[in-house]
Amino acid sequence: MGPTQIILFILIFFAVVILVSSFVTIQQGTVGVVTIFGKYRRVLAPGLNFKIPLIEQIYNRISIQNRSVELEFQAVTVDQANVYFKAMLLYSVLDQQEETIKNVAFKFVDDRNLMQALIRTVEGSIRAFVATKKQADVLILRRDIVEHVKEQLDNILESWGYHLQDLQLNDITFDEVIMRSMSQVVASNNLKAAAENEGQALLITKTKGAEAEGNAIKIAAEAERQAAQLRGQGIALFRQEVAKGMTVAAKEMQQADMDTSVILFTMWTEAIKHFSENSKGNVIFLDGSADGMQRTMKEMMSLNQLNLDTLEKRGK
Repeated sequence: MGPTQIILFILIFFAVVILVSSFVTIQQGTVGVVTIFGKYRRVLAPGLNFKIPLIEQIYNRISIQNRSVELEFQAVTVDQANVYFKAMLLYSVLDQQEETIKNVAFKFVDDRNLMQALIRTVEGSIRAFVATKKQADVLILRRDIVEHVKEQLDNILESWGYHLQDLQLNDITFDEVIMRSMSQVVASNNLKAAAENEGQALLITKTKGAEAEGNAIKIAAEAERQAAQLRGQGIALFRQEVAKGMTVAAKEMQQADMDTSVILFTMWTEAIKHFSENSKGNVIFLDGSADGMQRTMKEMMSLNQLNLDTLEKRGK
């Protein structure tokens, strides 16, 4: 091989190397940052790109996909209680504009320094917020903590070329002593609520029972009142019918020129017969003396006379 051939071979080799180095492939989900002699030149989109060989260099390949990082840190409340957080941070490049990509590429030396600044900023924001709250309020302020961190970090991260997608506080715990006391408070509150519920149930049961008993008494009293009324009406009707019967019998006996006192004597004997048949006793005491008989006959005659007077008034 002569000198001319060797030179030609070298030229072809360099031409191939230059041609190959003139094209670069950028993977999907990333962009390429090109510099010339160390100075920013332009951004390469995903796919096959042309660059000036030996002059333009790929300074960095930046992922525009979402990234996540887990955090574990401690904060202290205003009442000096230690709070332990476990969180998950989700962030990404703000957009694919040239200025944003320049910030992402040149703000930090490398990703390690970026992560350190990002984590310390999030922890500092949460610690500052928790330091103004009491231990008893921290658990119910989970959403407020997240909103506070996002509000504080949005401007800072945008100046770095990033955007905070989400912050999740997966676990919030306290010292063991505080956890035990919180469990005791919850248990005592549950016992108190159970006792109150049991008391309310007992009160409702007693109240319903009293209402039912009162209603039963009212119903029984009403039934007794109606029964008494019906009994009174029955007795009144009975007496009215007896009076009518006695009036008719007295008129007939008077027309037949008979002594109407026989009616009273008959009623008296019927009453004695009723007593003897329906009474539970074995002895009926009657005044059988002459004076008693005479007094009874006078009373019967008086009643008879009263009956006759009544009949005469009705006849008139």
